[in-house]
Amino acid sequence: MKWQVELFAYVSSENYFIDEHWYFLWYRKLNHLSPEMSSEGKEQHDLSPRDSAEGNDLSSPSGIHLELQRESSTDFKQFETNDQCRPYPRILIERQEKSNTNFKQFVIKKLQKNCQCNPTKAKNMILGFLPVLQWLPKYDLKKNILGDVMSGLIVGILLVPQSIAYSLLAGQEPVYGLYTSFFASIIYFLLGTSRHISVGIFGILCLMIGETVDRELQKAGYDNAHSAPSLGMVSNGSTLLNQTSDRICDKSCYAIMVGTTVTFMAGVYQVAMGFFQVGFVSVYLSDALLSGFVTGASFTILTSQAKYLLGLNLPRSNGVGSLITTWIHIFRNIRETNPCDLITSLLCLLVLLPTKELNEHFKSKLKAPIPVELVVVVAATLASHFGKLHETYNSSVAGHIPTGFMPPRVPEWNLIPSVAVDAIAISIIGFAITVSLSEMFAKKHGYTVRANQEMYAIGFCNIIPSFFHCFTTSAALAKTLVKESTGCQTQLSGVVTALVLLLVLLVIAPLFYSLQKSVLGVITIVNLRGALRKFRDLPKMWSISRMDTVIWFVTMLSSALLSTEIGLLVGVCFSMFCVILRTQKPKISLLGLVEGSEVFESLSAYKNLQTKPGIKIFRFVAPLYYINKECFKSALYKQTVNPVLIKAAWKKAAKRKVKEEVVTLGGIQDEVSVQLSHDSLELNTIVIDCSAIQFLDTAGIHTLKEVRRDYEAIGIQVLLAQCNPSVRDSLTKGEYCQKEEENLLFYSVYEAMAFAEASKNQKGICVPNGLSLSSD
Repeated sequence: MKWQVELFAYVSSENYFIDEHWYFLWYRKLNHLSPEMSSEGKEQHDLSPRDSAEGNDLSSPSGIHLELQRESSTDFKQFETNDQCRPYPRILIERQEKSNTNFKQFVIKKLQKNCQCNPTKAKNMILGFLPVLQWLPKYDLKKNILGDVMSGLIVGILLVPQSIAYSLLAGQEPVYGLYTSFFASIIYFLLGTSRHISVGIFGILCLMIGETVDRELQKAGYDNAHSAPSLGMVSNGSTLLNQTSDRICDKSCYAIMVGTTVTFMAGVYQVAMGFFQVGFVSVYLSDALLSGFVTGASFTILTSQAKYLLGLNLPRSNGVGSLITTWIHIFRNIRETNPCDLITSLLCLLVLLPTKELNEHFKSKLKAPIPVELVVVVAATLASHFGKLHETYNSSVAGHIPTGFMPPRVPEWNLIPSVAVDAIAISIIGFAITVSLSEMFAKKHGYTVRANQEMYAIGFCNIIPSFFHCFTTSAALAKTLVKESTGCQTQLSGVVTALVLLLVLLVIAPLFYSLQKSVLGVITIVNLRGALRKFRDLPKMWSISRMDTVIWFVTMLSSALLSTEIGLLVGVCFSMFCVILRTQKPKISLLGLVEGSEVFESLSAYKNLQTKPGIKIFRFVAPLYYINKECFKSALYKQTVNPVLIKAAWKKAAKRKVKEEVVTLGGIQDEVSVQLSHDSLELNTIVIDCSAIQFLDTAGIHTLKEVRRDYEAIGIQVLLAQCNPSVRDSLTKGEYCQKEEENLLFYSVYEAMAFAEASKNQKGICVPNGLSLSSD
């Protein structure tokens, strides 16, 4: 304990600041200080000055102690009085030793864990795959049944006209839309984890299905004039025969074959994404991209339904520029407009639009929205039937809708090569919308959903119904909002919706024979109001993020003017390019210290920030990699000093002195060069705040090495602060600093600044990066 007494007396002397500072610097340099040691705790360090002198002869290390003793205690008292940084305790953390893992043992261990089978694991797998077995036994009948029945009835009533209308959009007969909504409601009830979303027919997916169906119909030789191709017509190497009868497969039969095959492939993709847990693909579909895609596709939907409003019999345009082509065809044939269909369309618009607006305006006061679509469908069907509009005015009608269910039928395997690519975009859009809506409403109502299980659910909502003459489904925002606002509590409401659709399929469906297609077109167009209203949000979006607004416009225009699939691809590529562009032109700033804290903020953004003479703190808000390395260097040189220019000026001045040119102009330039070199010496430390640098690549590490080397050549030390673990590992692997220089990576900007202040005020001290800060 004798050394503690000596140290206490030593600290009490007038040379306390000299020796305490030497004691701290020296042991920090040798990494002997513990992280918990503070300026008070150094007195209790377990190594005495006497022991150090006897053991390792540390009392006079390389002349540092002697140099420090030449400074008077008055200098250090003045250093303290001038509010300069006193030695700041360094944070030193010892790394965990990583055990050497054998890859073979690792794989075996994982396989044993995942492949073992026991009753508990089997039970958990079944309950996880069928969530209905978990929540249905706990169902609170008194609390939930009224809301579920009410919401299920209302959504079912709304789905009847929409399912019939969207069947036309998908290029299918009306009954297939009813089948699709029915089976989707039942399957999601069994497999889904969201209590509120309504899964069924969705306009955008119907449009994408319809484009694929029309393309395949044209390839198979179907047109508007013939319902079936000539005998012996082949498609993909097989005769187009109906698998359930001996008659030739007509246009409607072949259309649903294409639709079910696309649906089957989309479901397979979604289940595969759930199995391999690749739901991260949806992160590439940002809100701005999805919104722009839906709005652009809405213009295509509106265009495709315009011919029904006018009663025109036009072929459906496909491919790039189909929207413009369709409108050209419409205006060329405008004289053939059916007056009966046009008047019916206008009357339906006059009824539907105001009523929809009233529903939305008073949705907080109405217990349930007015089912105006069903009212319009019933009224229009009665008017068409008793007025004999089809027979008298040749008005286009829905036609016969059979009751009951058709026998199941496997998808057409020969069509898979033709539609496999189309199914990729359909599957991604379907699961992205479903997962995002389920998570949104789960967060709103305070429960959790499993994203992978949602992908399984929507995948099987496509795979199983594809055997029952159905096409692709997903969640739909409009019907989900209605379902939530009418008191839905659990997935049981989907069963009530399915019962309503079942009643229509078994009894009521034939009564819609006389329903005009113009009415269905109006219903489809009116339901696009939400997507088209996104234009009203553009000013607010522009003020929040101009980049998102540009992404929205690019995706919307490409989806509308090119095609839905190409528009989606263009939107994804452009949004990824925007991410790269943001990192290529990041925000850079010099930082200052907030008074009375250890927080640093941008000097250009905030007032009354403190700076230390000779120290500049630079922040770069982006990853440092090959794309923006030159931006990093130019910004750093611009904000501080350019070491390349300073070295050039020094060399130029040295050459002039050697040649001893006594020319007035040369003298002036020499004076400027000397002045430049003198000004550069006022800056002695640059601290780079790496907190916003997410990662480094080899080009980024090389850039940091180059910057450090250039600045060291003119006597300026470079310190890195707040590097995240990934950046620190990259710097270590890239050999940014030697092993004895690892303490140049600081855990905070304040720590780095304090180190720079302390080293700056000790003339002649060699700091760990090898720079001599002596002004001699």
